[in-house]
Amino acid sequence: MAVATNSAHAEANRLIRRIIGETPLKAAGFIVTIYGDVVEPRGGIAWIGNLIETCAGVGISETLVRTAVSRLVAAGQLSGEREGRRSYYRLSEPARSEFSAAARVLFGAPEDEGWQFVHVSGPAVEDAMQVLTRAGHARLSNRLAVGPANGMATAVPGLVFRADAPLDPKALRDFASEYWDLTAHAEAYDQFLAQFDGLSALILPPATALTMRLLLVHRFRTVHLHDPRLPASALPDNWPGSAARRLFSGLYRHLSTKADAFVADTFITASGSLPASTEGTDIRLEMLEERDL
Repeated sequence: MAVATNSAHAEANRLIRRIIGETPLKAAGFIVTIYGDVVEPRGGIAWIGNLIETCAGVGISETLVRTAVSRLVAAGQLSGEREGRRSYYRLSEPARSEFSAAARVLFGAPEDEGWQFVHVSGPAVEDAMQVLTRAGHARLSNRLAVGPANGMATAVPGLVFRADAPLDPKALRDFASEYWDLTAHAEAYDQFLAQFDGLSALILPPATALTMRLLLVHRFRTVHLHDPRLPASALPDNWPGSAARRLFSGLYRHLSTKADAFVADTFITASGSLPASTEGTDIRLEMLEERDL
């Protein structure tokens, strides 16, 4: 049994190195993933020593961690606190709101609510159009965008027109292929699938389970949040995003028992250890399970 466990551990380490080699990590981005996956649903505060130890598992040095944390503080996403000789960093309220919104996309039900046209008004047109672009909308003119009705249009000034999809599915898919580069997103999902395929067969120690779950979340977050997440009726047949979603859901739940136990054993705050589970972590697992039913 020990030989099998050691073999799985070695295979996991090779997989970690391959993923990082194919898609290199930036310290600030990975720290954001740690906060989003581990810290935010457990109160939003963590000891910097835990950030340093966790980042070491993916080859990010202490110096890079401290520099990235300083930049996140300067950007208003974190605020620092001291207790004795230890430094803790808490998510700002705007950051917690942003992280919660991202978690709903990653863990929640599909956003298949139809289509909308948005006509932007006001002086900051370009800023508003950038917001819509990041939310998966395509520009039709300097002030007009079209995209999935995912609620993001409320963040920009202007008029919103809900639209019915055409009855001809081919017409809708042709429209989507004209205004969105779906090939690039399909390739990103294919890479995600190739990187994490086979992980469920490995028996991992708790520390490695947490590292793998963080890499899983980091890669899926990068791919899925950049995807315009169009309604399913606009997507090509055999869209790899569906398989990627299923793989993410299954692996996240598979890794969570050991990963969460490791969090409870090692992550601390000034008031004590972080819990293995909270209402927030339970809700995430429940949402993933419901999606797979």
